[in-house]
Amino acid sequence: MADLSDAALVLRCLEGDTDAFGDLVGRYESSVYATAYYYVGRYGAAEDVSQEAFWAAYRGLRRLKDPNKIGPWLREITTRTSANWLRKNRSRLNHETPLPHRRTISMEEARKGPEAFMEREDLYARVQRAIDTLPERYRLPVMLRYLQELSYEEISRFTGESRDEIRGILHRAARQLRTVLSEDGNQEEESTWPHVRK
Repeated sequence: MADLSDAALVLRCLEGDTDAFGDLVGRYESSVYATAYYYVGRYGAAEDVSQEAFWAAYRGLRRLKDPNKIGPWLREITTRTSANWLRKNRSRLNHETPLPHRRTISMEEARKGPEAFMEREDLYARVQRAIDTLPERYRLPVMLRYLQELSYEEISRFTGESRDEIRGILHRAARQLRTVLSEDGNQEEESTWPHVRK
């Protein structure tokens, strides 16, 4: 069913085909997870929010007016589900220190020793802070493109923006990120930030 359109999969779901919904989940799980993580900032919570968002989408699928727009609809559900999660957990979060980002270490990094690893972790933290300085509209496409490695087409399908709009957003975002990182006096970050490909 991978070659079916979103609309065709939605129609199959409405006819009771649960495998079709599984295909939609597979198609959008990276986008939904990245959106959840963008809002809640915790890996485990983002997984919970993602599952809850897909469950809400499954239960409410008959309310989707345009089956071709399931991506933007899922984005809205995920945003709303994230907001609900944050509201429910606000008091606990005020007293909790989030765990630092954990990344798998490659053998090459391990051979370079702990100092090289710490430099890469510092670079990651600086890039994350730079992303936080971007306008709200730019942040999610940046996360989807560079952290989830989604194509322009996948991002476009999820956000509802055209492929050209996504390319423009990512181009402007990359330029702003290079400026922010170079102003921070870190030429290495500027050179390692990916250039937007056409």
